[in-house]
Formats: sequence, structure tokens, C-alpha cells
Amino acid sequence: MSRRHLRHRRPLLATLAAFAILGGTAAAAPAATPEAAPTTASPLRVLDDTYYQDALGKSGTALKSALHEIISDQTKLSYSQVWEALKDTDEDPANSSNVILLYTGRSQSKNSNGGSVGDWNREHVWAKSHGDFGTATGPGTDIHHLRPEDVTVNSIRGNKDFDNGGSAVSGAPGNYTDSDSFEPRDAVKGDVARMLLYMAVRYEGDDSFPDLEPNDKVNNGSAPNIGRLSVLKTWSQEDPPDTFEKRRNDVIFDQYQHNRNPFIDHPEWVESIW
Repeated sequence: MSRRHLRHRRPLLATLAAFAILGGTAAAAPAATPEAAPTTASPLRVLDDTYYQDALGKSGTALKSALHEIISDQTKLSYSQVWEALKDTDEDPANSSNVILLYTGRSQSKNSNGGSVGDWNREHVWAKSHGDFGTATGPGTDIHHLRPEDVTVNSIRGNKDFDNGGSAVSGAPGNYTDSDSFEPRDAVKGDVARMLLYMAVRYEGDDSFPDLEPNDKVNNGSAPNIGRLSVLKTWSQEDPPDTFEKRRNDVIFDQYQHNRNPFIDHPEWVESIW
């Protein structure tokens, strides 16, 4: 981690925690008057003033380049460490013993992970064959795009691109697939889009891994591309970041990789870059 980000990360986390405490206190107190409260900094304002300071005011390729520089400053995990990390990042808020599976939405025991039918395993949302990076430390272990998923449903998705349409996926209501694409359930369409676009910014071909880029095609095969970009942009707009996705981003930043998915913090940057 660079000295610049080491200097900012711990004060930032402490400040965000302080705002969370203050926010809880304010919510419990009755409003004294109907007048607007004085404007104060928000957690996003803190991030903008520290983590994202070099990206503000930019757009297009300049913004993409600035974000790449920021989010490339990260701690890398081994593939075995991903098992334990996902138990934290995708914890069921209603049951701390379980994780929420990405496509099925099912709450399942953290300990039922493995390779057997009925288990959950590690889904590469950016399919690892799209760029042939496998499970090597780097894109293959980046938990910003790795999610728990039912073994069978993960196999059905395989390495297909993302698009609308197809036949219903058995055991995963709201998901559809055909010979060359997969459509996730509505509640995670935006999550999928933002994970893929994070990967396209993080991996630009300058660190021994391929330059990952979205395009507007399916059937991308082993090329370092994934689509369809136009559909992903629509999904990101129609399904904005929710509490689960935001918490996940915070846990990855605080406890594991120490970098963020900028499109969760600033969804408007999707349109600005693409």
C-alpha cells in the first residue's frame, strides 16, 4: 500500500465510524424545529476528501485512469483466503451464521461451502476464462467480483456473458440463461454490473494480467472482454447500490483488500466513463 493511502486510510475509517455513531444518535433524537439542520460532512464527503480526491472533477478516460491508480493500491488474497473473506463480506444480515448467495438469493450456512451439490462455492462474476487469469492471485482472487453461489447454479452460469433473456434457471428464481448469456435476478443486476466495471478499471494490463474491458457483445470466449456493456449500464441505473452492497464494499476496504469499488460509492461514474 502506498504511503499516500496508508496516510489516509486509518483516519478515514475512524472518521466514518464516528459519523455512523453520530448518525445513530441523531436518528434517536426528536427534531426540535422543522428548520433544516446545518450541513455537515457525510461519509461520502469524507471519502471524496481523502480516498477519491485525485479523481474528483475528472470524466471519461481521465477519470478511469485516476480510479485505476487509486484502486490498484490493494492487499491481495490467496484463493484459499477467499473462502473465509466471503463469509464476512456476504454475511446474511438476519443470520450471522449464513451467507447470501448471489444468484439464488438463498441464505445458507457459511460452513456448507465446497464442491458438492447443495454446497456454495466461489463464483467469478468476471469469468476467469475471459482473459485466462484463472485463480492466480490478482483478478482470480479479487473479492470485489467473487461471490458465494450454489454449486449447480454457478455451473449453469459458467463463463457466459451477461444479457437479458433466456429460459428460467432451475433453483434460482428470477434468473434466466441461454446458450451464450446469463441474466441475474433483478435485486442483484446492478451489483453484477458494478462488479464487472470495477474489474475493467482495476485491471488495465499494466501488472502482468490482461487488460479487462467490457464490450457490447456476447460469446467473448477467452478474450479479456465481457458483455453486454449497454445492458450492464442499464442494470446499474435500474438497481442502484443497496445497504448490503455498500456494507460489502466497506468490509472489503476495512478488513481485506483495503480498496473500494468506486461505482458503489459513485454510481454516476459509470455513465461518465462509458
